[in-house]
Parts: sequence; structure tokens; C-alpha cells
Amino acid sequence: MNKKIATVSLEDVQSASEKIKPWVHRTPVMTSQALNRTAGAELFLKCENFQKVGAFKFRGACNAVFRLSDAEAANGVVTHSSGNHAQALALAARLRGIPAHIVMPTSAPTVKRSAVAGYGAHIVDCEPTLKARETTSDQVRMATGATFIHPYDHPHVIAGQGTAALELLEEVPDIDTLIAPIGGGGLISGTSIAASGSQSKIQIWGAEPAGADDAARSKAAHRLIPQTNPQTIADGLLTSLGDLTWPFVRDHVSQVITVQEGEIVAAMKLVWERAKIIIEPSSATAVAVAMKTKLHKNAKVGVILSGGNVDLTKLPWQCGDCPAGLDQDCLAENESDREMKR
Repeated sequence: MNKKIATVSLEDVQSASEKIKPWVHRTPVMTSQALNRTAGAELFLKCENFQKVGAFKFRGACNAVFRLSDAEAANGVVTHSSGNHAQALALAARLRGIPAHIVMPTSAPTVKRSAVAGYGAHIVDCEPTLKARETTSDQVRMATGATFIHPYDHPHVIAGQGTAALELLEEVPDIDTLIAPIGGGGLISGTSIAASGSQSKIQIWGAEPAGADDAARSKAAHRLIPQTNPQTIADGLLTSLGDLTWPFVRDHVSQVITVQEGEIVAAMKLVWERAKIIIEPSSATAVAVAMKTKLHKNAKVGVILSGGNVDLTKLPWQCGDCPAGLDQDCLAENESDREMKR
């Protein structure tokens, strides 16, 4: 694999690892014999659910914030997000002591708004549409001089996300396959870059819900196909691939494997019950791929658990009688995110 891909290189990921080291957790790599038996292979779980803000997103946000010059940083940062990136950027900005302006839809859950506010960010409301949040972010940027930090289609963000795989491969260098979930593509892009430094030929697999399968369809068609009306409980994977992240999926991800909602819920429950690890549906998507794919019994498979932010009052296996774990209440909860990510 070419170490220089698009605008992000292996050296960028290695540099990001040093840059963010004082601020991020080096998350554990865990194993479970119960999961190994179910998958028929040896799984190594990179637990980004234990990362600050409960997700890998803090790595990319932290790298982007601490890469700013003093002059740039003085005016702060701005982004639009109602999820983990909002919290990640807010915390990274607080650690550097600079302002953070987070554009959030009025429909964003109170728990997410409270978390962002708790990190000291300035929340700017907008209507729950992609156009509204992009327009509002532009207005804030022009009014404040803040630097816009895209949630995934940003070179420093991609490099930061790649540090999770870099750490995993330092601990388990002989991995055969690395599985990461795909939403906007920042994590899978960084993962593929990190793997380019390995001496072994690692296969990179993308994990995607069947109801939000733009990456799988794009790869099959050899062209970027935007996401439209995604339907999945994995709310972190609703976003379309970006201009920077699509080439990584196109050229360096071996395959994108889709899983059904029931498989995601089953994998999430299995990890909770047998590995005793709290993961969110986006993480469970990667686990579900490991469970459904016929792996070689001696395979060593890395799985990046992207996060663990779960609403404990609405666990998917408690959602009525829906066999897939996705009833109308779950769909309604994700409706604003789907609207923004079309």
C-alpha cells in the first residue's frame, strides 16, 4: 500500500499519535473466549468506548485542535454535529483553552446538548437539516474567525482517527484482518493508513448497516454514491462518505460487508453479556461482521469498537416486539440525524 494517500500519510498518523499522546487515553485491547468461539477466530477488541467522550472521535478532534497555530487557535473552532464529534471538539477546545462553537439542531437530544455544554462550548441552534447546519456554521465562522473542523472529511481528523489502529497494531502486530465501522469514513480511512505500516498484508474490512449502505454501494459501483434516507439503529453510521474519505474506501478497503439490524442488536447484546463491555450499535456493526463472516479458525482479527455512548433508557433489545430491535420509537429518535445527513 502506498504510504502517501490523498492528503494523509502514515507519517501523519504517527505524528498525530505523538501530538495527542498527552491528552487521549491509550485504550485497552481486550479479548473474549466466548466471542472467539462464536466468531470461530481470535478477536482483538480495540476499546474506544473507553476513550474520552466515550468514542474514537476525540482522537481526530484533539489532533485537529492542537495542530492549529496560536493565531488560528485564538479565534476558536466551529463545527456542526449532534453526536460524538460535537462533544469531542468541545473537550479538545477546552483542553487547549480556546472557544468552541457547536452548531446543533434544535431536535438534538437533551443529553447530547448537556454534554457539549458541560465541556464549555457555545451551542448555536439550527433547524434539523444539512443545509441549515452548514449555513449556520458558515455564519459563525465568518462572524468569529473560528476554524471549521469537519467531523470526518478533514486530514488532521483522519490522521487522528488512525491512531487507534496504530496502537492496536503495536500490541498485536500479526493481525490478519482489521474491521472498522463506516459512517463518514474518517475511522476506516485512518485505519487503512495505519495498516500501511504493517509488515504483514492486513485486509481492511468495512462494516456497514444494510439500511445505510452507501459505502458498499459506492465500492460496488466504483463511484461515490451519496447516502439517502438511511434506516438503522446505528446512528453513528448515517453519514455519507466524503471527498477525502471515499478514495480510501475505494482503493484500500478490501471489502465492505453489510449486516442487518437484527445482527447488529444481537452482536451488541452478545458483547454486553459475554465480554461485559458496553458498546453502542455502531461498534456492534463491526462485531456483527466478525460474527457473520466465515473466518479461518486461526485468523487473528482486530475489531475497532468505535464507541459506547448508549441511551440506557432505550436499549434496542427492549424495543417492543420488533425482531430487528428497531421499532418506530427508535426510528423517530434517529429521524433528525437522517434528515441532516442526506
